[in-house]
Amino acid sequence: MSKYETLLPRFIKYVKKETRSDENSTTIPSTPNQVEFAKELVAELKEIGLDNVRISPVSGYVFATLKSNLDHDVKKVGFISHLDTADFNATNVNPQIVENYDGQSDIKLDSEGKYVLSPKEFPNLKNYQGHTLITTDGTTLLGADDKSGVAEIITAMEYLVNHPEIKHGEIEIGIGPDEEIGTGADHFDVKDFGADIAYTVDGGPLGELEYETFNAAAAKLTFIGKDVHPATAKGVMVNAIRLAMEFNNRLPQGEVPEETEGREGFYHILEVDGTVDEAHSQYIIRDHDRAKFEARKQVMQDIAAKMNEELGEKRVVMDLKDQYYNMREVIEKDMTVVDLAKQAMEDLDITPVIYPVRGGTDGSKISFMGLPTPNLFAGGENMHARYEYVSQQVMEQATDVILQIVKLVAQD
Repeated sequence: MSKYETLLPRFIKYVKKETRSDENSTTIPSTPNQVEFAKELVAELKEIGLDNVRISPVSGYVFATLKSNLDHDVKKVGFISHLDTADFNATNVNPQIVENYDGQSDIKLDSEGKYVLSPKEFPNLKNYQGHTLITTDGTTLLGADDKSGVAEIITAMEYLVNHPEIKHGEIEIGIGPDEEIGTGADHFDVKDFGADIAYTVDGGPLGELEYETFNAAAAKLTFIGKDVHPATAKGVMVNAIRLAMEFNNRLPQGEVPEETEGREGFYHILEVDGTVDEAHSQYIIRDHDRAKFEARKQVMQDIAAKMNEELGEKRVVMDLKDQYYNMREVIEKDMTVVDLAKQAMEDLDITPVIYPVRGGTDGSKISFMGLPTPNLFAGGENMHARYEYVSQQVMEQATDVILQIVKLVAQD
């Protein structure tokens, strides 16, 4: 059996499982489909030959161990991915395989040609000349985020089990729920997992190595109006919808996702709904710099306080909660885990691509739990929507990076 023989079939099988998470749920995992998929993974990992395979009753993570075949102790390395997909149609995923892509042509996703992957709109397609691409059929997302990572980790473990001549220390794997709704790692049990260093395999294109993420917070606002008949509204009516609009207008108008890049932070309004009587809005706040992040939160609090002062009563109510922090604060204290991944990539003639993530990973939270966890590429592009795709060759290279890290750790 070749190293990659099971990789693509495994990935195709995984993406056909509907595992979307639900931010409105109160269960862990948030959806029953994730529970069912986790059980299937447990059975698969046992069949492959891993030990201590279990589902954490606290976090819903699938944990498993590949025991060391060394006669001495080395660091225990962990690899983590997530099994849920984002909030886009994920029912009846129908992957399409485009072999030997020429790097120039449009790829029709649906038979009518309504949805097209075009290098004009998605220039990264030009990087994949000669590759086998897996795309959607235009009606769903693909789920490469992060079922590519799941498939790569498990394929690497399967290869190590079948090739005991490859020396390795103890390896821990964790496959978790609810990453896409930001709660997956909240109950991650570092002690139960057992690794000394770890990596999430949840990045994008070839070479991505990320150890700097956003600091993140979420704000839910309620605007309390006073609804009376418009004929007699003067001096009496308070329109909650207009309050929501006024709040948004007082935020720095250029500091939004569509006008920022790199390490520039932003305020992002996600949702607005309501009536004259009561309206609601939701925001996320992001910044790589902790001081600027705290200042952004204060701006929102100050706007709410000022509006209430002007209204003469409390009509703007804000629930502001931190979500995760920039993992760089933890990892830069000891860059060993990053240097190890860089060395693995360079050994494989892969150029590491290191830049600040305009987002976060489960590793953002896990690093602050005491387990340094940067992020490795898994191959997906255009995540979370119908234009998502992944290269088979890049997935194979991601699998190789996992194996090379294992080999380097074994050399201590």
